[in-house]
Amino acid sequence: MQAKLTKKTAGIGIAVLTLAAGVLWFAWPRPIQVDIATLAKGPMEVTVDDEGKTHLRHVYTVSAPIVGKVLRISHPFGQNGLSLHVGDDVKANETIVAIMQPTTPGFIDARSREELKAAVAAADAAIVLAEAEIRRVEAALGFSRDELRRSESLSKTGVIASRVLEKAQLDVATNEAALASSKAQLEVRRSERANVAARLINPGNDETLKNPDCCIQIRAPVTGRVLKITQDSEAVVLAGTPLVDIGDPLDLEVAADLLSTDAVQITQGSPVTIDGWGGPSIRGKVTRVDPAGFLKVSALGIEEQRVRTTIDFSDEPEVWRRLGHDYRVIVHVVVWQGSDVLTVPVGALFRSGNAWAVYAVKSGRARATLVAIGHRNAQVAEVLSGLAAGDRVVLHPSDRVREGSAVAQRETR
Repeated sequence: MQAKLTKKTAGIGIAVLTLAAGVLWFAWPRPIQVDIATLAKGPMEVTVDDEGKTHLRHVYTVSAPIVGKVLRISHPFGQNGLSLHVGDDVKANETIVAIMQPTTPGFIDARSREELKAAVAAADAAIVLAEAEIRRVEAALGFSRDELRRSESLSKTGVIASRVLEKAQLDVATNEAALASSKAQLEVRRSERANVAARLINPGNDETLKNPDCCIQIRAPVTGRVLKITQDSEAVVLAGTPLVDIGDPLDLEVAADLLSTDAVQITQGSPVTIDGWGGPSIRGKVTRVDPAGFLKVSALGIEEQRVRTTIDFSDEPEVWRRLGHDYRVIVHVVVWQGSDVLTVPVGALFRSGNAWAVYAVKSGRARATLVAIGHRNAQVAEVLSGLAAGDRVVLHPSDRVREGSAVAQRETR
């Protein structure tokens, strides 16, 4: 009986111990699953990142030289011998980029038309009068010439005095001059009549526009490619109106408006990485930082002082030839770089008072460690002291991670 009780008691004790161990195992705090990074030395760069825009160094704008009507430039059927489109190649002093015609006359109101008709009638009467004057002077000239011939015959025989002969010669010269003057007056009257009649021409009835010699052909000033057709449709334009933009696609550079606080860190020749344009990364270098800044309002309405920075391509044109004028890119201008730098991910840093700190993983537990950092970019920061190569740190520690908390590497699937 005693033996049975002892066995029963022992079994109950084992069960209680097993249950207690299970409860303890379930209640025991498990390590917090975290992302852990191992520190190592390697190259590091600090860059100024911003948006940029490509543009051609030299863009030539072809403008209208005179007031007139410019014909349609990009006509699909090549009307008037001109069919130019964006992207077409042009050759200097050979390719016709625009054709201009004189403007058509304006409409005439009823009163002005009647006044012009009366002026035409007056001009016709003046022409008739000038023609009659010519006939009168021609008759007088014929008579004076006959008189001169008789006087010359009589003068040879001594019948008349020499003064009479001289008078006949003067009459002939006077009538010849009068005839020339009358003919000139007739031409004046005819010109005046044509001037008044031209003012009666209605819009659309100007026959001079059908004459090809009346038009002006504007040719490309340089060899390149058409970038933009400003005035595509047929229209009457003023002198100096932009018509076509021309440039060389290989004469390309990048302009970025950087914050003035970033621009002071950049020097001429600084290396640049260009991406964000839909193709591979492109190498470049800074060629100019403007000495003057300007005010620019951001998309959030914040006033910022910006400085224009010009960047040239270092890679061959085959790498970036798909870029064009006014394309958006992202530039990364290097302001500092090192080849053997101990770095820590910026996601592991947090503030501890006035200093930076990380949770270093030691023996499976998180230990708050103060660190001194130097240069920093968007991904990593330079470690000056507090950590060494091979140390492991917690990335993006949550509020569950505290000093001495048990941590374990999060499993990745």
